[in-house]
Formats: sequence, structure tokens, C-alpha cells
Amino acid sequence: MTKIYLLIFYIINSLLSNAQTNTIYSKGYGQSGNPTIIFIHGGPRGNSTLFEGTTAEKLAEKGFYVIVYDRRGEGRSIDTTATFTYQEAINDLNELYKQYNIKKATLIAHSFGGLVGTLFTEQNPEKVNSLILAGALFSQQDTYNHILESTKKIYQDKKDILMLSKVNEIEKLNKNSADYRKQCYELASKNNYFKMPFPTIESNKIWKMYELSQFNKNNIRNDKAPLLFYKNESKNNIDTKPILKQLEKRVKLFAIYGKQDNIFSEKQLNDMKNIVKKENFKIIDNCSHYLFVDQQQIFISTIEKWIK
Repeated sequence: MTKIYLLIFYIINSLLSNAQTNTIYSKGYGQSGNPTIIFIHGGPRGNSTLFEGTTAEKLAEKGFYVIVYDRRGEGRSIDTTATFTYQEAINDLNELYKQYNIKKATLIAHSFGGLVGTLFTEQNPEKVNSLILAGALFSQQDTYNHILESTKKIYQDKKDILMLSKVNEIEKLNKNSADYRKQCYELASKNNYFKMPFPTIESNKIWKMYELSQFNKNNIRNDKAPLLFYKNESKNNIDTKPILKQLEKRVKLFAIYGKQDNIFSEKQLNDMKNIVKKENFKIIDNCSHYLFVDQQQIFISTIEKWIK
């Protein structure tokens, strides 16, 4: 009888464990025996559909096992109980390692995913071969300050009194609020900070193929994610440079940014170059925030060179 109870207990636990894991959407590209790359997408509110639909398979063809996933409660990982905290994201990433039987991996951390990847690596350096920061956030307030200062200058040059007033209103908001973050990025988007200045034939083709693909149809955006993140996460406006300086002694750090990714100031990019060292830092010209689409060939060849 005891053995039966133990068996039932084991089955229930197993089902619960699988239910938790299966909440997370993930997919591997390439051969599992190849060096593993895990892509960490932006957000909160984002997903990995753009990277998966444009770049994951092409990167896998270079001899890597590329895993993409959507964080809990974001994109295709629908979960109404998600808390949207860094620790939840770190826990789920650890579960992803178990699910795919990964001992060590290279993390490509994009945008907000740079913060997730950095904090994960801080807790689990033994699981990370390399941390590649790709258009990644690292000093959030510096980014917000740069967006506000640079857009203010644009509106001053245009003598746009209405938008100058808008910038002044944003500057007065609580800097640790979802609204402040949202309005800063809306200003950046309005001024094309996320767009490459001179789209190439190749980049236009990649964007068009994505827009017509099933991946774009699955581009699910959870508008509640940022609000819940700012409600539940105390570290909602952080500077990870001190963490990265410590990690540089323990894991391989690389950073790749678009030259026209205008949410970052020149000082910020110089700070990052000093942390990861000049040889591990790359700026791509005619390239903005979505560098794996804007300049895909350069992006992939750089990743391949760094890892191999």
C-alpha cells in the first residue's frame, strides 16, 4: 500500500512539474550535440518571434544548437499566474537548462533580455560559456535620460513647443514607474530611434518575410506584463555595470550594438566597451535596435567568430 501511495505521489508531482515546464514556449534549432545558444528576448511584453522567424535557423546552420523561448506570461508562454519578476525569469531559465539537458550555454541577450541574462549569469556563472549583450539594456536610467535629452534637442531645433511640453511632463513622472518607461520609449519610437537609417535590400526582404510569416501572426503582446513587472519587481530601474565588471572575471563577455541604436548614448556604449574590452565589443554601422535583422550577416558572422 505504501508503494502505491508513493507511486501516486510521484506521478502527481511529475505531472505538476511537466505542467510548469510546458507553460513555457521553447524550440531548439540545429543538432543538440552542437554548442548551445539560448536567445533571451526583450520586454517585458516581448517575445522571441522576430529572432526565431528570421535568425535562429540561420545561426543553427553555422553549427550551433539554438534555443528560443518566450518568458512566462509573455508571447506564446501564456500564464495568467506569472509574476514577471527577475527571479521568476531566472528560475524558468534554469528549468529550460534541465528540459534540454544543458550543462553550459552561450546566452544572446537582447534589449531588456540583457538585464535578465546578466542577473541569470550572476547567479549561475557555471552555466554560462559566454554572455553576449546584443542591443542590451544595462544602465536603465542613463538610457531614459539620453532619450529625454536627445528628443528635447530635436524638438528645440524644430521649435515644437507642444512636444517640448510633453518631454517636460515625462521628466516629472516617477522614474520607477511603468508609465515613465512607456512614455520614454514612445518618444524614442516617435523619433525612429529603433529603425535603421538606410534599410538595405536584404533587411527589407527579411522584414517582409517575417511580416508574412506564421511567426508574426504569433507575435503576442501582453500589455499587462510591464504593469505587473513594475508592481512585483523591486529592481525595476537598475544599472548592471557593477555586476558586469565582476562577471568579466568569471565568464566571457561580448557586446554588439547598432551604431544608430539611438536609445543609447555614446558614453553608455563607451562604458560597455571598457567593461567587455575592445576586442569583445562591436559596433555595426547602418544598424539600430534589431541588429539581427538590420545587419543579419554581420551579426551572425560576429557571433560565430566570438563563440568559435
